[in-house]
Amino acid sequence: MAESKPHPETALLPPVDVVEDASGITLYADLPGVPKDSLQLRIEAETLTIEGEIDLDIPEGMEASHAEVSLPRYRRVFTLSKELDSTRVEAAFNHGVLTLRIPKAEHAQPRKVDVKIL
Repeated sequence: MAESKPHPETALLPPVDVVEDASGITLYADLPGVPKDSLQLRIEAETLTIEGEIDLDIPEGMEASHAEVSLPRYRRVFTLSKELDSTRVEAAFNHGVLTLRIPKAEHAQPRKVDVKIL
């Protein structure tokens, strides 16, 4: 999986960890401040796009004197390997952490070969 060129609109890049095992990859993306209904995942061809709008509630009549999060959205784009089966992606979102499980395609799965004694 490789990261694609950034989108022309300015957005925060969420930190991402990718763990690979024999059956696929698991991607963890930190998206603090993003409610589930503002999270969008898209897979088009071999491109995975993660987007989320941050919900920063500032009480009426107040303004932030210091803000380290200056952009209201996250966006990250990845190119998926042809070894991954993008039709079987599983996604979960819990406490601002997106977990994606993308299994390897059947042809890329390790398989055991039986050896016959002749």
